[in-house]
Amino acid sequence: MSLRKRLPTSFVLLVFAFCLVQFVPPLWFLLVIQILILVSLIEFYNLFRVKKIFPQKIFGIILVLIIASSFYFKGFSLAMALFVCMLLAAVYYVISITSLEKLVSFPSEIALTFFGALYLSFTLDHLYLLKVEKGPYFIYFLLAIIFFGDTGAYMFGTLWGRRKLAPIASPNKTWMGSFGGIIFAVLGAVFIHFIILKEIVLWKTIVTGIAVHIIAQFSDPLESLFKRAVGVKDSSNILPGHGGFLDRMDSLILATPFFYYFIIFFW
Repeated sequence: MSLRKRLPTSFVLLVFAFCLVQFVPPLWFLLVIQILILVSLIEFYNLFRVKKIFPQKIFGIILVLIIASSFYFKGFSLAMALFVCMLLAAVYYVISITSLEKLVSFPSEIALTFFGALYLSFTLDHLYLLKVEKGPYFIYFLLAIIFFGDTGAYMFGTLWGRRKLAPIASPNKTWMGSFGGIIFAVLGAVFIHFIILKEIVLWKTIVTGIAVHIIAQFSDPLESLFKRAVGVKDSSNILPGHGGFLDRMDSLILATPFFYYFIIFFW
């Protein structure tokens, strides 16, 4: 992708992310996150049209909102939300499967519909928990690790990358790129430490930077596996030079909940 196309979009996304994290109240923050999740979910579902598989978009949106509700309403637990989702899925598909043609596609359809909602909503809604429980600085910390790590991985991989890291999932990723990503992720973590998180012990920020970036290196190729399976490069072209929202959020999908639980249990 052209760097000339990527840079303006990157700048807009960075400004948007800063304003969202810094100034938007928690409830509105959660609502904006839902919009991003739903756009990413539609992109995820649309990937499988090539294979003639059609996850139920409206039902998937309902599942996303039910899962999100468990993050906002304290009396509505995630376990309860998942049961409600499963119950609704049972009712919906038992009623809607009315022909042998629909029956043939039922297993793949319900699996992708349910997985897509859980894959994106359960994971990315942890951004809301970080916002309300830890504050915006911790989200900056997470984003710095991801951004610096991705930059380092790209630089090292381009200059010195030879041996492929995950040739099927992500052919352009190399072991040297992975190593560079970890180094830059640590630099990002240390940068945030000295700017806004000085009260945190330095070695904890370094370890967190390493651990979170390693998880992000699995999160990105996991999303790529879906695209590779259907033979597309990007989830959409809605963001010039960057593909789709799903492409931009792929590293955060697993890294966000990991980061949240890591600092809860080890800090």
